[in-house]
Amino acid sequence: MAETMLVVSAHAADFVWRAAGAIATFVGTGGTAHVVALSYGERGESGELWNEAGQTEERVKQIRHGEATTAAAALGAEFRSLDLGDYPLVIDAKAVELLTDLIRELEPSVILTHAAVDPFNPDHGVAHDATVQARQLAGGAGVASAFTTIAPPQLLIFEPHQPELCGFVPTTFLDITPVWEKKVAAMDAMGAQSYLKQYYSERGEHRANHARRICGRSDIRYAEAFQREIPVVVDAL
Repeated sequence: MAETMLVVSAHAADFVWRAAGAIATFVGTGGTAHVVALSYGERGESGELWNEAGQTEERVKQIRHGEATTAAAALGAEFRSLDLGDYPLVIDAKAVELLTDLIRELEPSVILTHAAVDPFNPDHGVAHDATVQARQLAGGAGVASAFTTIAPPQLLIFEPHQPELCGFVPTTFLDITPVWEKKVAAMDAMGAQSYLKQYYSERGEHRANHARRICGRSDIRYAEAFQREIPVVVDAL
């Protein structure tokens, strides 16, 4: 049975910069990947679009939806947005319930999302907290309850833009060299934030350098970093 990955992205482009390689790798091994953006980032993360005369919020959402859908398709993933608004992203009980129901529906084996702290983007921490809460409600550690529960998915945090200011300490490096061109195609699709492509291309090389030093493999050219917030249970070391 193919496994499922769920990526919870605060805004429409976050998953591309931080986890596109992981998504493409997961799909390439036979898995199914779903990306859910809590918002389109239409207010705070679409600056280049707002330079256009007569621009509207609804039009920005449409453009961002198209970009994210194209990017997800390049990775072999499905994209959807809950369209909750951004700057600020506000998660109420109804939104948590929507996310919880989605996790129950998909039964992912792994969930990727933001770090809990980001001093430059409060929406990211809100997305983290909502994801952690929804995961716990959906999982319930398999205990019989008044609601349906699933096997608790793994939870990994993808790398923030400035990790040293977000308490992010990598515990896992993923070699994304074989799928690098797919990540490039996904980044190319995000025209509203095209200025980030160079930064995250360089970050992929930096993390590859770190990965090579850890494992001694000289063939790793690009990598993504992740942090596990919850310990992994294994049968043997």
